[in-house]
Amino acid sequence: MTQTLPATTGTPLISDEDLKAAQQASLAEVPHPSLPPGSNLYGSTKIFPDYQAGEGESYFTLVHGIAHESSVSFVACLQALRALRKGYESVLYFYGPAAMNAMATRGFPTTGDSAFPGEHNINTQIERFIEEGGTVYVCRFGLSLHGLREEDLIAGCIPCHPLDVQDALIHYARKGAIINSTYNL
Repeated sequence: MTQTLPATTGTPLISDEDLKAAQQASLAEVPHPSLPPGSNLYGSTKIFPDYQAGEGESYFTLVHGIAHESSVSFVACLQALRALRKGYESVLYFYGPAAMNAMATRGFPTTGDSAFPGEHNINTQIERFIEEGGTVYVCRFGLSLHGLREEDLIAGCIPCHPLDVQDALIHYARKGAIINSTYNL
């Protein structure tokens, strides 16, 4: 069967040879790699001291970011873990759509399988945070927004009433906690 391409009155199609030549010209404009592996692109001076927690200090992180939609939730977990390792009582509170970050049922084609590299990064960080002594709260209303079940939460995550979001914030503010509130639109 012969296929006839539709006629065009616009700019004629570039030939394969001319396309290949244009690709090579583009690649040759800037030498690749421009720097060998291990080259420093940025300075390493740290401005602030590596603060450690004082007796009884807390670090409270509110997370309102959707899993895999941005780095907001993942970076919030990394920051909370770093605070924990500095000696702070560190707490993660997932509310709204962020509740989906705490699901143990992530995976395709079956739970636990990674359909793409990094699919379980958030799970791994939450599990590590809990293993190292952090506390994780998950809003039940946030779960209900997406039809997610409490029994599918990562082990150790504590489900909370929707009104607990504000009261947890008040609790940790009164304790003098550093409050890191993250939000993803």
